[in-house]
Amino acid sequence: MTTVDFYQDNYAPVREELTALDLNVTGSIPDELDGRLLRIGPNPVADPSPTDHWFTGSGMAHGLRLGGGQAQWYRNRYINSDSVADALGRPRMGGPRHQDGEGGANTNIIGHAGKTYAVVEAMNYPVELTDELETIGSSTFDDTLDGTFTAHPKRHPGTGELHAVNYFFGWENHVRYVVVGTDGRVRRQVDVPVGHSPMIHDCSITESSVLILDFPVHFDLEMAMAGSSLPYRWNPDAVCRVGVLPFDAPGDAVQWCELDPCFAFHPLNSFDLADGKIQLDICRHESMFNKVTNGPAEGPPQLYRWTLDPTNGTVNEEQLDDRNQEFPRVDERTIGQDAQFGYTVGFVGEEGPAFKRDLRANTVELHDFGPGRSSQEMVFVPRSDDAAEDDGWCMSYVHDANTNTADVVILNAQDFSGEPQAVVHLPQRVPYGFHGNWVPSA
Repeated sequence: MTTVDFYQDNYAPVREELTALDLNVTGSIPDELDGRLLRIGPNPVADPSPTDHWFTGSGMAHGLRLGGGQAQWYRNRYINSDSVADALGRPRMGGPRHQDGEGGANTNIIGHAGKTYAVVEAMNYPVELTDELETIGSSTFDDTLDGTFTAHPKRHPGTGELHAVNYFFGWENHVRYVVVGTDGRVRRQVDVPVGHSPMIHDCSITESSVLILDFPVHFDLEMAMAGSSLPYRWNPDAVCRVGVLPFDAPGDAVQWCELDPCFAFHPLNSFDLADGKIQLDICRHESMFNKVTNGPAEGPPQLYRWTLDPTNGTVNEEQLDDRNQEFPRVDERTIGQDAQFGYTVGFVGEEGPAFKRDLRANTVELHDFGPGRSSQEMVFVPRSDDAAEDDGWCMSYVHDANTNTADVVILNAQDFSGEPQAVVHLPQRVPYGFHGNWVPSA
């Protein structure tokens, strides 16, 4: 077992919280883009150690406000967890704490029911933010959330509800399926028996079911006793499986489909097939936290298609691409449906291209951001509510290693390999982080 120093180069934290107005733009920002492109990642408030787990640094939110064809502002703000507040001499935020936690969040940032939330898995409650990314306080969705939340709720495009699979090391034998209604309150909580305490970073949904990703990374008591900030480790003796749970079924109705040992943080999408099977496209790692315990550094993730058969509990695996790629996204209007297009980003030397894949034809377009330029997770925004599936824009924060600066690049999704529609030049670099979303104006 070993560790890797993740906090180098553009993984290193930034220290200033900036507000920059009327940003410089190359190209033209579409008038239809009216909202905020938000993202978040770990940004330790204290100087990090080379052995620190990348996943546990203090959260910092970044946001770009677009409207009227203008880049109106960029802001970055710490999530005011207790350790951040104490380090910076600020009052601690209000709201409840989970199991005496510090109230941090660093993994995703979402809009729901008119509010903005920073979210994280396993340890803390969601943290509500203002539109300008100032911390309001931790939230249990109006006292309806029992236990932790997730970094990856899936919004059902038909109902607008959030579906989540939550875990916590104190839950020794189950995970929890939660549905948050459009009113911002939890309307359903179901414990799903698993017989151990797994790490479940994400989930997927179809029109009828939630998919529970139970892979061989489990809570490790020895690591916890030694003071690990994220005590989860590869368990070579554990089963690797995907659970299929109909939305309204009890937890023990889950049907498990087993496959060869592997790990995945992020599914691209899933949907029900006519024969009762389920198609799940996912970025697959060979293993995780097996040799390297403080971050994902055990081989390249690759895009696979899994066909689940809940009737006989099997999974058929098909590799779609042998190139390194992660952070998969679709047009969110197609979540749980037979989406035609998906988007990922790759990590190739110092360049990080983006991929647009036709999931039906299995063809790929690539956007090259240029030497030394790397894209973070892409977000697709449709031109209008009823626009065609790829009629819109793909946006991402892009790091330029040549100048150690950052841009937000806006691509026309129907001219994916072409010149950007617009490039918004930011006043500082944005460290490599995790996830974000487009939150349209009300």
